[in-house]
Amino acid sequence: MRTESLPADPAVRSATPSPDSPSRGNDAVLAPMKTPFTYWKETDGKYLGYLNSHPEHWTQGLDLEDLKAQLRDLHAMFTAEETPGIRQVADLEVG
Repeated sequence: MRTESLPADPAVRSATPSPDSPSRGNDAVLAPMKTPFTYWKETDGKYLGYLNSHPEHWTQGLDLEDLKAQLRDLHAMFTAEETPGIRQVADLEVG
């Protein structure tokens, strides 16, 4: 049985093919997943922000990179499990 460590960043992890997936060749480049977020810098120097898909859940970071790390954690939590009280946005096929 082969085990490999996954990248810590969930966006990188989701763009990394599993060892069992068919090879795509060297010419295929996987783009990292992206999701829009809103942020601003407070007067105390800290950064606040939220994922646009979940504007009711704010988080903060000491700098912009720290805020992005916190937002990645939120994204991973919101997409990996069904957390009670977390509003989801989806498309409904009506026709």
